[in-house]
Amino acid sequence: MTAEPLFCLAAESDTATLLEFMRAYYAFDGHGFDEEKARAALTSLLRDPDLGRAWLILDGEAAAGYVVIAFGYSLEWLGRDAFVDEFYLMPEYRGRGWGRKAMAFVEEAARSLNVRALHLEVVRRNTTALKVYRRLGFKDRESTFLSKWISRELSKPEGQNGH
Repeated sequence: MTAEPLFCLAAESDTATLLEFMRAYYAFDGHGFDEEKARAALTSLLRDPDLGRAWLILDGEAAAGYVVIAFGYSLEWLGRDAFVDEFYLMPEYRGRGWGRKAMAFVEEAARSLNVRALHLEVVRRNTTALKVYRRLGFKDRESTFLSKWISRELSKPEGQNGH
C-alpha cells in the first residue's frame, strides 16, 4: 500500500470496476442495488460532464475506491453546488487518512469546477464517517433531507434501510 492515494477521472471503460465498488458500498450502507439500473445511471454520468464527475481512487495502479460528485444549482447556496453522491474506500484503506485526502482532492476539484458548496449524506449509524466529515468542516443543518421517488418508468431498488 502506498502512502498517498492517486485520483483518476473515471471513464466509461471503468464501468465494471465502478460497479463492483458500488455493489460493495450499497451493501455496506444498506442501499438496494440493481446492477442493470446502476449501470444505466453510471453510464449517463460518465458520458455527460454536465451531470458531475467520478474518480477512481488508486493505490498505484490498483483501484482502492471511488468518489462521485453530482452537480446541482441552488439560490440558497449562491450558484452551482454539488453532492458527494458516492464515496467508497475498500476496508483496508480506511483509518489511514485516505478518506481525508480523498475529500481534500474532491474539494479542490469541485472548486475548479465552480462549485460553491458541497453537500453529503451519511447513514446515521455510520458514526465514524459522521465524525470524519464534521472534522472536515461539514456541518449538520437545521433542516431535514427528505426524498420522494417520482419516476413512473423506473423503480428504485430498496435496501434494508429504505434507501
